[in-house]
Amino acid sequence: MMQIADSYHQKHSLLHAMNRFIGAVSNMDQTVMVPSLLRDVRLEEEGDGGGLLGAVDRDMFGYYLLLKNIRNDIEWGVLQGDERKKDKLEEGEGQEDLEKLFHYHLCGLHTVLGKLTRKANLLTNRYKEEIGVASWGH
Repeated sequence: MMQIADSYHQKHSLLHAMNRFIGAVSNMDQTVMVPSLLRDVRLEEEGDGGGLLGAVDRDMFGYYLLLKNIRNDIEWGVLQGDERKKDKLEEGEGQEDLEKLFHYHLCGLHTVLGKLTRKANLLTNRYKEEIGVASWGH
C-alpha cells in the first residue's frame, strides 16, 4: 500500500513533471528532422487560442526553439542567472513568507510544465501530419 501511495505522489511531483516535459521535448526533437519546415505554420490547440504564453504569437518553429531552450535551461541551468533575486532573498526581503512563496511558484511551475509538455506533444504530432507521416506511433 505504501508503494501505491508513493507512486501517486511521485506522479504529481515537480521532478516527474519536469521529466515528462524533458521527455516530450526530446521526442519532439528526435521527430522533427527538418525544423525549418515549421516556419510560418501556426500551432493551435483547442482552448489555447494559439498563444501558449498569453498574447505571444509564434509559429511552430518559434515554439520548437522555445521548448528546446526551456529544456536546456532545466537540464543545464540558466547560464546568465539573475543575481538580483538572490541578493533580495539574502537581504531578508519577504523571508517570513518564503514557504508560501515557494508553494506558489512550485504550483505555477508545475502548471507551466504541464502546458509546455502538451505543447511539445502537439507540435510533434502536427509535424508528423505536415510531413504526411501521421501513422507513426505516439
